[in-house]
Amino acid sequence: MTDHVSSGRAACRRRRCAALLAAGVLLPMPALAGCSEKDTAASVAESQDIAPAPRGTLKDGGTVRWAIDAVPGTFNAFQSDADATTARITGAVLPSLFTVDANGRPQRNADYLDAADVSAREPKQVVTYQLNPKARWSDGRPVEAADFLAQWNALRGKDNAYWTARNAGYDRIAKVEAGAEPHQVKVTFARPYADWQSLFTPLYPKGVMGSPHAFNDKTRGQLAVGAGPFIVQQRDADRGTVTLVRNPKWWGDAARLDRLVLAALPRDKRVAALSAGTVDVAAVDPAGARRITEAGGSGDAKAPDGKAAAPDRAAGLRGYTVRKALEPAYTQLALNGGAGPLSDDRVRRAVARALDRQALADTVLKPLDLPSRPLGSHLLMAGQHGYEDHSDALGDADPEAARKLLADAGWKPAGGSGSREAGEKAGAGRAVPPDVADDQGDEGYRKESRMDRPGNGTSADQPGDAGSDGRNPAHAARAGHLGTAAGHDDQEDGTRPAPADAPLSFAGAVGSEVQQAALLRQSAVFYKAGAAEEKAAAAGDTGSAAYAKYRRYKKRAAQALGAAELIETGQAPHLPGSADHAVARQMRAERSPEAAAADRPGRAPVLRKDGKPLALRFVLPDGAGSEQLRAVGRRITGMLNKIGVRTSIQRVPDASYFQDHIASGDYDLALYSWPGTAFPATDARPIFAKPQPAPDGSLTVEQNYTRVGTDHIDQLFDQAASELDPDAARTLVEQADARIWAAAGSIPLYQRPELVATRKSLANIGAYGFASPRFQDIGYKK
Repeated sequence: MTDHVSSGRAACRRRRCAALLAAGVLLPMPALAGCSEKDTAASVAESQDIAPAPRGTLKDGGTVRWAIDAVPGTFNAFQSDADATTARITGAVLPSLFTVDANGRPQRNADYLDAADVSAREPKQVVTYQLNPKARWSDGRPVEAADFLAQWNALRGKDNAYWTARNAGYDRIAKVEAGAEPHQVKVTFARPYADWQSLFTPLYPKGVMGSPHAFNDKTRGQLAVGAGPFIVQQRDADRGTVTLVRNPKWWGDAARLDRLVLAALPRDKRVAALSAGTVDVAAVDPAGARRITEAGGSGDAKAPDGKAAAPDRAAGLRGYTVRKALEPAYTQLALNGGAGPLSDDRVRRAVARALDRQALADTVLKPLDLPSRPLGSHLLMAGQHGYEDHSDALGDADPEAARKLLADAGWKPAGGSGSREAGEKAGAGRAVPPDVADDQGDEGYRKESRMDRPGNGTSADQPGDAGSDGRNPAHAARAGHLGTAAGHDDQEDGTRPAPADAPLSFAGAVGSEVQQAALLRQSAVFYKAGAAEEKAAAAGDTGSAAYAKYRRYKKRAAQALGAAELIETGQAPHLPGSADHAVARQMRAERSPEAAAADRPGRAPVLRKDGKPLALRFVLPDGAGSEQLRAVGRRITGMLNKIGVRTSIQRVPDASYFQDHIASGDYDLALYSWPGTAFPATDARPIFAKPQPAPDGSLTVEQNYTRVGTDHIDQLFDQAASELDPDAARTLVEQADARIWAAAGSIPLYQRPELVATRKSLANIGAYGFASPRFQDIGYKK
């Protein structure tokens, strides 16, 4: 059965500020410990850092140039290709009836609403909005019931001519009409909806929502009418900018800035742009944040490689500071329960209980001087109103308990279990030796270059079998030709040792070795070409990410050529006579499991069931911005080694990581992130919904890329979404979270760090955390 990802996937990315945050993607909290008011106050400091300042202390005027990942493909936040930048722009130029505070709670926006309440519960839920009579669109027309009606008709899901991403909440509305009083809107629900405060934000003018053509096409390149402190002046795709200017018809507190210029800027070029003074605000990675911080503290700042930064570059960074906080988003270990060993919930729970989540949180957050504690909820962030730690539904880290779970599932040590490691898969990406570093803390994997050295006669980049693992037949069909080209003939059990592990006496092995050398040389050609491109992109800047890629690719080309020459000259360690030949390894492995495990401290013998080893494929992104994520992945590998679970890390290009692997289910283990939300009953349901068979035989997974779900979890979400009593709804959400923990498809690890570089002279901007930005309050200090 193939998997079908619903069209709502991209909408979830948009609504929750990017569903997949793969690139960089905590003191244990007492089980079931809620947040007190004192805890909540303390959490604001952890979740927001924006240099707050009263409006009266700010200059009137000025421009802020704000780095974004890309110019958005649409200004319509309800289309499938809307992204985080779309959400940022609409927050500045369109009505948000409810904003979100620093603790993740929705708040009525007085610029648009004088009041908004559930005015009736029986026989139907009715919400009455009392609009601010001053609220007007930039064309002079008042914000009115007709705008609400048009948006409901577009998003309710009844007219397929509207290319909407999702209709959650709008599909529960029965009627939208003007109220009995002036400036009043009355919304009647066919079914109760607890998250009604999430609706009509952003609110578009009826001219955008009034027809399918306008909805689908009119806002892709422009947004002519707005009703915020700013309006869109220009979208320049050639220059990669979107310019927002003050709205002259704005009735609220006037914007302190004249304009906001959102400029597309790759993340690996942001530190250089900051140094050159061509951008004022930019999200940066930990390495970039370190360079900025060091430059601000002294004149001899160090680059990430430890070399002294160029004096002029360091001087350029001294005008900036790094705002940092815990982002309302968490990194999780996803366990694909669709097929293979992880389809057994005992194996999933064992993997989860092998993890020292505190150590993983420390790896990421302690170097940044951010609070380091594991996250205890899938649905609420630490410090968010109602947060409770439900990880005890799964259990604490306990390797012995993990081994017992695996034994109960039939996975046990066997003689010679240490002889074969989990293999390397190249496929669409670069394979990495699975066990170069066990869980030895930061020292075990600090330098990635060690992973790039050919070991045991193989290149870290040698092609491997990209065939099907039974989870994603479509992907296997695309990749299957790679395995054929590499000469991966089948044995009687349907598998064949990788060329580097097979003696030449193995039937067909000679041809396979020749093909392996040829493929290594082909790999070298590709890396040489990539190196040339990155060197050109670096333009002589030896401190840039492009130059680092150039050096890495050049090194890999040399490694691939060296490995090919060893094979061609008969000197490769895996050829007959070598001490590291597969036969020699098998002889060494014919010892007790205890002796085999003793080869590496703390490493358990690999477990087997029906003669097959317990080996999992760990897919990770290969981009320069994902180094931190890969470090966490390698540490997880070391933890799993200790319970006898082997992993092969497959590094794939960032561009294909989500679509070709996560969404399609082509992985066993993966790391990616979900943003937090003020409305978990609505926004989180598709992430944890039980996959359902579709009429064509496929599996509809919505956004549940782990393929793990239960009817009970679905029922709890549905009940929470319909419960109008806030306390009762919160209890249902807590119960759902506990059941998600118990299912062990998603293991939250830590909240991600949010690092934003801003000019020191700027106020009310930086690491916003949960809080909705007040764009009119951003400005330069006097």
